[in-house]
Amino acid sequence: MTRTALIAGITGIGGNHVARELLANGWNVVGLSRRPPQDLPGVRHVAADLLDAAALKTALADAFVDTAPTHVFITTWMRQDTETENIRVNAALVRNLLDAVAPHKSVRHVALVTGLKHYLGPFEAYASSGTLPDTPLRESQPRLPLENFYYAQEDEVYAAAERDRFTWSIHRPHTIIGLAVGNAMNLGTTLAVYATICKETGRPFQFPGSGAQWNGLSDVTDARMLAKQLVWAADTDAARNEAFNIVNGDVFRWSWLWPKLAAYFGVEAAGFNGTIQPLEAAMANDHALWKEIAQKHALVEADLDRLASAWHTDLDLGRPLEVMTDMANSRRLGFSAYQATDASFFDLFERLRAERLIP
Repeated sequence: MTRTALIAGITGIGGNHVARELLANGWNVVGLSRRPPQDLPGVRHVAADLLDAAALKTALADAFVDTAPTHVFITTWMRQDTETENIRVNAALVRNLLDAVAPHKSVRHVALVTGLKHYLGPFEAYASSGTLPDTPLRESQPRLPLENFYYAQEDEVYAAAERDRFTWSIHRPHTIIGLAVGNAMNLGTTLAVYATICKETGRPFQFPGSGAQWNGLSDVTDARMLAKQLVWAADTDAARNEAFNIVNGDVFRWSWLWPKLAAYFGVEAAGFNGTIQPLEAAMANDHALWKEIAQKHALVEADLDRLASAWHTDLDLGRPLEVMTDMANSRRLGFSAYQATDASFFDLFERLRAERLIP
């Protein structure tokens, strides 16, 4: 049976890798974003604004004259100043998309990518005292008694599924490691840029986070692992109407990984020294410097903000608890993929160099 995937957010860190996985498995892939992807031959692109419901419906009607989407992958969100606005905007983009494809009556499955803020709380109350969950984080844990745009997005999927009779899956990655320029939450590339700046200036590669993160166990999600789970869930009957955590399958301590990252770049590793030292402050005045580095090494992106999201890296590495993610729900249903975390970082760094995004 022909399968046609519509990926919302195809230029993002998740959407790009999902597209690659789908193409490798013989799917027809249509990508939805404001700008077309530059590195995905074989993908048909639809330009549309998810917040303009009427224009979105028209764009998708024109795109699917001869075919129609059987699967929808929602891998995008839009950051707002408050959680109230996050809820309003990000619920609307899911609702508008599912309303726009509803007239086709073709959608069999919808996959939504959210994340661990489902358990740790929204930006305004992120991993704060009084809301800290038990770890490892499990899908069975109840929602927190807080406003959270992830919950609002899930509820939009559930309502549309009830109306249109499709199945769904929810995917909750930890920090995603993968290549994407302009991504709002990109720890791997942020650390690569920070290490490059440290090498150019002779600064130590200072761990910016908390003692709990430095000493505690953690995990991350390779974007390729996320993609594999999304495609697996779309193809596995037993995985329908389930929520899944998704991480690499190993655990590590930053005290172990940080020196490895420093060694890769040839910089001095400086670990946790008793206080949190935010990366956002450390890189606040580096925009002009990055332009100089980009010119010196003929890099293709001179805008520091297009590569580094220090604010989000500070959220991840500054948490007051260790964060491990249980994957038993997908493991018991047959998802067996695994990825070594140090290789996730090194593979990303090699891609960044190959794309001339870092020296």
